[in-house]
Amino acid sequence: MISLKSPREIEVMRAANLIVAEVLAQLREHVRPGVTTAELDRIAEELTRQRSAVPAFKGYEVNGRVFPKNVCISINEEIVHGIPSQKRALQKGDIVGIDFGVRYQGLYGDAAITVAVGQTDTESQRLMQATHEALWAGIEQVRVGHRLGDVSAAIQERAERDGFSVVREFVGHGIGKRLHEEPQVPNFGTRDRGVRLREGMVLALEPMVNAGGADVTIKEDGWTAVTRDGSRSAHFEHSVAVTETGPYVLSQP
Repeated sequence: MISLKSPREIEVMRAANLIVAEVLAQLREHVRPGVTTAELDRIAEELTRQRSAVPAFKGYEVNGRVFPKNVCISINEEIVHGIPSQKRALQKGDIVGIDFGVRYQGLYGDAAITVAVGQTDTESQRLMQATHEALWAGIEQVRVGHRLGDVSAAIQERAERDGFSVVREFVGHGIGKRLHEEPQVPNFGTRDRGVRLREGMVLALEPMVNAGGADVTIKEDGWTAVTRDGSRSAHFEHSVAVTETGPYVLSQP
């Protein structure tokens, strides 16, 4: 069941997403060699609670597994759902996916960025740029009367234009009173297919793009998804409302 949000709910979600954006901006500033992923997680929780919000991911349960931290931090070949650790320090040349969400006044915000640790290699730079542009290609299609397939196809076309692979096991989603709502938003698809977009829908678009093949495997922790061939992966996300005047990017400052 797809939930349409009222103007008031969308503005509360805008406030939630601005908190997410502020936290991600602060985390970006702390990304440097030697910083542990646990330290980034601590900073995120502290900043969120200062803003009267609650981190959305900690305690999130899937099939009896509970995510133990506040932020998903995924490095290099890790695609999504990386668990912060005191033992994992960032190294120069890494690329780091930071996925974060909050609950604020009963509604959710969710966004993600991928950041290089200092200078990184040219392919990683191309990968991050293509993934970021794929996100915005999808956002451009978030318009009343368009179909979900228009969004998905735009993301896929931009990612694959540079020879990269779109992850198919994980998708974007609706968002609102729950972190994950209907509809699912694949990062691949066919134009003019799927659900027709209506005013009041809010979608979390989040392309996950691999430098190599699209195949995925899950690490022993039960959460961290990695590329099967060991190639690097990038991930960007925005929460976007469908409005009469076009896409309203709630997580864009």
